[in-house]
Amino acid sequence: MFKMLVIDRCYFTRSGMESWLNQTDLFPASFLVTALHNLMLAKEHIVQWQPDLVIIDLHSFKDEIHHIQQLASLFSVCGASCQVMLLESGYDTQLSAFCAQFPIAAILQKTDPLEKVAQAIDTMMQARPFRPARRVVAPLLTRQEEKVLTLWMEGRNNAAIAAKMRINGKTVYTYKRNIRMKLGMGNRFTPFLSLPEAN
Repeated sequence: MFKMLVIDRCYFTRSGMESWLNQTDLFPASFLVTALHNLMLAKEHIVQWQPDLVIIDLHSFKDEIHHIQQLASLFSVCGASCQVMLLESGYDTQLSAFCAQFPIAAILQKTDPLEKVAQAIDTMMQARPFRPARRVVAPLLTRQEEKVLTLWMEGRNNAAIAAKMRINGKTVYTYKRNIRMKLGMGNRFTPFLSLPEAN
């Protein structure tokens, strides 16, 4: 059993990749696939879940990556035990130059044929040891906590989050406290330390 993590801002790409990778007749090995749309969550997920392969579209996060340290820390948690495949939706010279310093197993475009993507994944998986036991992995954050984190990262205050999610303001505060504890955030400003300063 191989573990794969798909990181992409696009919901359709995440759900499509999960569905495609879980086709039993496509690959000789079976996969346990999970997908995320948040770089901070992805980093913590990699540390805890230790996937064999991370498939990421960095271009989809281009406008979010304000400090390159955030991206460097994502690559550093991958380490030697986890291969990285870039499945990009575009091209950015600065981002490509930065990524060149890290060990990336494959760089493909989302427009490449699925056969080419499947061949690259198969090649990478053959280089990894097989995992005989299937482990059930619980997500780090609940769905509600993920929604709160997403709205929080958009800069919404507790009242706006409560109104959007149709919950009590005190419940938002509790969700935020739980998120900070689970993600090891030092204080309530931690999620915004990598955001650019307002002009």
